[in-house]
Parts: sequence; structure tokens; C-alpha cells
Amino acid sequence: MSQEAGTGQRAAHLDLDAEVAAMLRGRLPMVAERTVTAITAEVPDYSGTLTGTMRAKIENAVRIALGTFLQLIEGTQAFDPSTPLAPALEAAYALGSGEARSGRSMDALLAAYRVGARVAWREVSTITVRSGLAAETVAEFAELMFAYIDELSAASVAGHADELASAGRVRRRDVERLTRQLLAGEPEESLRRSAERADWPPPQTLTVVLLPRRHLRAVLALLGPQTLESGEDLPGMRPAEELAVLLVPDAHGGRRRQLVRLLHGHRAVLGPARPWHRVAASYQRATRALTLGLGEPDAGPVDTERHLAALLLSMDPEALADLRTQALAPLAALPPATAHRLAETLRSWLLHQGRRDDVAADLFVHPQTVRYRMGKLRELFGDRLHDPATVLDLTIALAVPPEQGGAPA
Repeated sequence: MSQEAGTGQRAAHLDLDAEVAAMLRGRLPMVAERTVTAITAEVPDYSGTLTGTMRAKIENAVRIALGTFLQLIEGTQAFDPSTPLAPALEAAYALGSGEARSGRSMDALLAAYRVGARVAWREVSTITVRSGLAAETVAEFAELMFAYIDELSAASVAGHADELASAGRVRRRDVERLTRQLLAGEPEESLRRSAERADWPPPQTLTVVLLPRRHLRAVLALLGPQTLESGEDLPGMRPAEELAVLLVPDAHGGRRRQLVRLLHGHRAVLGPARPWHRVAASYQRATRALTLGLGEPDAGPVDTERHLAALLLSMDPEALADLRTQALAPLAALPPATAHRLAETLRSWLLHQGRRDDVAADLFVHPQTVRYRMGKLRELFGDRLHDPATVLDLTIALAVPPEQGGAPA
């Protein structure tokens, strides 16, 4: 036997005088009014909210619920005691669902039921005692009434939980869709519609963070609730790379330094902060830095803002390769190891503007070694090392090491 049918059948066998039942039914409006008044006074979440039309609806719901209980007791549906209870349970379920949509918690809903049950029983018991009902009947009446209210509250809890679960699933889908659209660089108007549908208030900026998928949850726990994330089907990424992306709101200015500190130890790559609807540009730069293998993730997050020259020079890899071939042509006939050492020395010499001791410190060699190597380079390049155009070509050609991509492991 179900709990619903059990309560109905027990209520149908309660020996309640028809005159008392009629008296109780006549007092239902007053009981409903006092119940709602007590709820608004004692449950903070309902304070000031149950007014006007809403209060009238709730009072009517209380009257219907108590009226259904009296109908059970009067035995008017004795052939099927569950019949009048089903609509009441459906209404209670709908009430719980509506409260979830209104943003009230399950705790607030249950508190309202507790207050309502206490006040309703106080009013009802006064009538039953004054009518001269036997103590055993009053006790059984109380037991049945609280069992009935328990069933209603359980139905409301189920409605509340189902609504939250359903709303949560819908919002997750909407947020995931918005994240994909942002990374794909869809038009701003479309993004705004999706943000509104996902109940996601757009920030001023978004910053992309790429990191290994296994670090995603740990980092996400350090960031705000408006951070968007995706760990699957990233644009331009192979599934085997097992990367995830975070879109961090308003991490520009001084807050970028805080973000960098938070990401230490998580092998992350940070794109630039961009207006939220243009975050695809941040994603593209971060993925480019990842492909180029810029920085050392083990030493801390790779901040693309610190690698702008390398990113700029790598925009046309073939042109850069051609420039290297032309500018470093005097080294082409040398053994590869020798050519590499001389190119490395020439790069440091250009960047340190010929300061021998600084070049030696940079290369971890003796200054005499620098002097020897530069002598060889002057033999190979001749007067071209004093030609501004040649110096510019060499500086650009040697600014970025050959491309070596890879995902952070």
C-alpha cells in the first residue's frame, strides 16, 4: 500500500462528527490567513514577498490543501481514498517547482511547511477540543494531519529538486553553447543573445587560459563562478592533446598578475585580455604560443604578453625562414654545430649591442671566446655587420628560434 493511499484510508476511518467537520471547513479561510501571516513573519525568505495577488494565491492553496484533508476525513471518496489526495500532491509538487524558479531554497520551503503545520494545527485543535471530541480522536486527527502535511512537503521537495535539476541541465547546455560561440568568434549580437539565455552577465573582458585537462578542476576552484570552461572539442586542437580552456572574466590590469600567481604549477598558457565578445582573439594567441612552444610551463605560466615579439615574428613562418636563409647565408657552408654557435653568438652580440662581457655572461663562455667567435663572424660577413639594413635583417632572423610546438604536458 502506498503512503498516499495509506493516509487516505486511515483518514476515511476517523470518527469525526459531520457538524465538527462543517465547523472546520467554515474556518478554513481564517486558518489559511493566519498560516500565511505566520510564514511571512517567521521565515525570512518569505518576509515581504507574500503580498497582494501572491498572498491570495498562497492562502487559496492552503485552503485547498486543508479542504482536501477534511474531504478525506469526511469519507466522501471512501471508495478510493487516494482520489482527493492526488490533486493536492500535484499542487504541492507544482508549489515546490515554482519556489525553485523564484529562487527560494529548499530549506526556506521546508521552514514554511513547519510553520504552516504548527499554526494550522493550533487553529484546528482549538476547534476540535471545543467541540468536545474525545482525546483519542483528537490525537488520531493530529497524527493524520501531520502525516498528510509530511506528504505534501515531500511532494514539494521533489518538485523543488526536479526543477533545480532541470534548470541546471538547461543552463549548463546554454553556457556550453555560449563558450563554443565565444571561442569560434561569432558575431556580438549572437553572443549577447546566448549570454542572456545562459543567464551569464557579460564582463568587461575575458582572458583565455589553456592548460592540461587534468589541472582544470583544481584551477577552476580558484576562480570566480562566472568563469567559463570547456574541456572538449577545442577549435584547432587535436583531442589527443587533452587540453582544456578557461575564459576568465575581468583579469585585466593588475588582476592579471593575480591570475598569473594563481596559475603557478598548472602548466598554463595565458592569452591577452580582450573585450568579452572578442575573446576568440585571446584564444588564437594562446594557441599560437602553445604551438610555438614559447616559454617554459614548468617555470610558471606562459604569459603571451611577455612573448609579443616572438608571436609577431612567427605570423609568417615561411617568410621568416626565407629571411634566415638570406641573412645567415655566410654561415651555410659551415658544419651545423659551428654555424649554430656562431649564430647564437651573433644574436647575443646584436641584442647586447656589442658589449663583450654581457655577451659572455649570456652565453656562459669566456670573453675571449666571444672575441674569437666575433672575429670569425667578421671574416664571414665583412662590412655587412656595419650595414643598418643587414643588422636589421639579422636581428629579426635571429630573434625567434626555429619553431618547436607542443602542448603542455
